[in-house]
Amino acid sequence: MNIAFCLYKYFPFGGLQRDFLSIAQACVRQGHRVRVYVLSWQGEEPENLEIILVPTVGISNNTRHQRYSEWVQHHLQLHPADRVVGFNKMPGLDFYYAADVCYAEKVEQEKGFFYRLTPRYKHYAAFEKAVFSPDVKTKMLMLTQRQIADFKKHYGTQDARFLILPPGIALDRKYDQQTPGVRQTFRHVQNIPENALVLLQVGSDFKRKGVERSLRAVASLPEDLRKKVVFLVVGQDKPDRYQTLAGQLGIDKQVRFFAGRSDVPDFMAAADVLLHPAHQEAAGIVLLEAITAGLPVIVTEVCGYAFHIDKAQAGQVIASPFSQEALNAALHKALGQTETLHHWSENARHYADTEDLYSLPEKAALLISGQDRH
Repeated sequence: MNIAFCLYKYFPFGGLQRDFLSIAQACVRQGHRVRVYVLSWQGEEPENLEIILVPTVGISNNTRHQRYSEWVQHHLQLHPADRVVGFNKMPGLDFYYAADVCYAEKVEQEKGFFYRLTPRYKHYAAFEKAVFSPDVKTKMLMLTQRQIADFKKHYGTQDARFLILPPGIALDRKYDQQTPGVRQTFRHVQNIPENALVLLQVGSDFKRKGVERSLRAVASLPEDLRKKVVFLVVGQDKPDRYQTLAGQLGIDKQVRFFAGRSDVPDFMAAADVLLHPAHQEAAGIVLLEAITAGLPVIVTEVCGYAFHIDKAQAGQVIASPFSQEALNAALHKALGQTETLHHWSENARHYADTEDLYSLPEKAALLISGQDRH
């Protein structure tokens, strides 16, 4: 088959981008030809993918995305594909990979009347409706059951169009693939004391991922515990305001920011706890990467994959509505009881060994090509 993939931006360190690339490569392994339409591509370009840079301009994202969609539709008329797969919501898709939350629900919960009058709202609402409306045939590759209820509430989408995928963690993230001694080596290279309590947060978009919440939780720790903490924040974002906040909270010496990195497994091997108190998160692949690395997790309930932390008994889930005090208490309790962290870590490894957290790319490729009727 000729399969066209639509993705606004590719960069190496995003969860959505990693999923896109793993699914694209699974399609290639199954013998299909893959064409990718992007506005921008950062990093190495795989030779087995046909990458097409869409030439669009516009002051706002919604203008650029509208023109991207129109250009791609025109190109597909001239160069047809057997399947069109979108990793962003847009018209004309056969499959949509649902890594994002329901926009209509987000607007209902967070925005006021005047926001609904903006061009931005009208564009993204129309593009979401073009995917989920009952009178279109797009099928949705879903990551969690939690997402489905919101889309059905706003669009009345038919059940048969939702296809649930297993997670897709790369096997090289698993604890038994770690280089021997990597924990000690990483800490030595980063000048982190062996007896330090290392907290880790990974993810682009620091605001949505709740980095401010994490900083406040670290600052709330009793002084003797707080002095032992080193907090590593990894992700593609501007850290300035968070560095300023860390200074205001008196913890700037314990917080280190890193841009997106390819050695996140080493960070996880060196850490004691992953913090992920996100404001919203459709799934949260980093949560399962932590589990497979044997790293305990403290996460907010809004995250789609948070239920895995509960099921694995590999950390603590902070209930909704969010309470900063609850996060503070959870972090204090976890760091104050090393036997709890050890127990969570053992549970995480067991879960990584006994659950299917790995087969998403192959399953998605089979569904896209029609070889798996679900």
